[in-house]
Amino acid sequence: MHHPFTPVASVPVDEARARVHEEGWQSWSPSGAYALGDKPYRPTDDNWATVCYRPGVTVPEDTFQGEGLLALDPGDGSPVRLWAAVDPTRAVPSIRLAVRDGRADVSADGPVREWTGTSIQSVLGDWADSLALPVPRPAPTVWCSWYEYFTAVTEDDIHENLRAMDTLDLPIDVVQIDDGYQKALGDWLTLSGRFRSRAGIADAIRARGRRAGIWTAPFLVDPASDLAAEHPDWLVRDTAGGFAHAGRNWGHDLRVLDTTHPQAAAFVTEVFRTLRAEGYDYFKVDFLYAGALDGVRHDADADALTAYRAGIALIREAIGADAYLLGCGAPLLASLGLFDAMRVSPDTAPHRRPEADDYSQPGQDPAEFTGAGRQWQHGRLWTNDPDCLMARPAVETRERWAAHVEATGGLMASSDRLLSLDAWGVETTRRLLSSGAAR
Repeated sequence: MHHPFTPVASVPVDEARARVHEEGWQSWSPSGAYALGDKPYRPTDDNWATVCYRPGVTVPEDTFQGEGLLALDPGDGSPVRLWAAVDPTRAVPSIRLAVRDGRADVSADGPVREWTGTSIQSVLGDWADSLALPVPRPAPTVWCSWYEYFTAVTEDDIHENLRAMDTLDLPIDVVQIDDGYQKALGDWLTLSGRFRSRAGIADAIRARGRRAGIWTAPFLVDPASDLAAEHPDWLVRDTAGGFAHAGRNWGHDLRVLDTTHPQAAAFVTEVFRTLRAEGYDYFKVDFLYAGALDGVRHDADADALTAYRAGIALIREAIGADAYLLGCGAPLLASLGLFDAMRVSPDTAPHRRPEADDYSQPGQDPAEFTGAGRQWQHGRLWTNDPDCLMARPAVETRERWAAHVEATGGLMASSDRLLSLDAWGVETTRRLLSSGAAR
């Protein structure tokens, strides 16, 4: 539920030197600092507004807006100001800033507290430190199938790269199978025709002294899945009685699993207990925004954020405290205290510019912008995941992208067909993974 915006502060600014940090809603939402004359990044497509920004929220022209956090450097030597959600695990207000006649007028649609500091990144870090979250445990180094094979990945691709890790002497802890092994979104335990045995792959990975990792999008349901056909009562509804809409991807209008339904909750538990029993102990859970979408749920008393956090808690309980949990596409502030690592930017890509210049879409430019803007989160809220290194020759400006990944000090993951790497790619991949392994 959205509430009216009420005034919070009015601050004099030097309009030529002031900067504003907007914090986006979820992993892929643009986040970073702007000059007052800049035009902040906004959705260029209605579908992307649902999948990558805060759904149902629009921002007026000539207005900055942060979701739960907004910081202002007035540019006149006075302290940096930060306005932050009081308890972001329960409510994440939108915070707006508009400049008129040399003053920044700040308003919010929920309770906020004010902080002051010496710079935007430092005051955000101070706020994060005040939460007193446990220090995140060291991240493993990872090889991920996604950016080479995408949904066409096969079991043979995994085995080829597993052998190549040994041949190239790469310090990879986790071999993570990404999207493509499953029959459909929701049918996580049914294999696609390109895979023979999920447990067999895990056994092969572990036999080589590495850990097995796997990808899921636990709150999304493909309408063509067996789950959707057999259990429509497990899906979140809209107020008109139809299915809640989680955006369009993979060629389908996606639906949302209602983890407040006892049988749906039991299904989530079964999926993750099964994967854990098969030998997987590194879990990337993706497209998590879906679990925090508004809608009509089985438990009418559970608001969207409560339902989301309860859904993640089901997963954590099923995989155990020792398993490593990486979130992606997640409502960030609502995820505090739930994850070991978190994707803090849009997807990278073999190219720099995102489609339609929308900075929520895959591309190195948007991944660098938001990844740098959220560097303050690293080591405080979780281990930052800047997204995967791609070091093969076909990747545009691969040197610049590698430098960004290395500078973050976050989770280090390779996502190339390893035998396609040239000498520079092998050396760079080994160096970055070694830096991750050393932490």
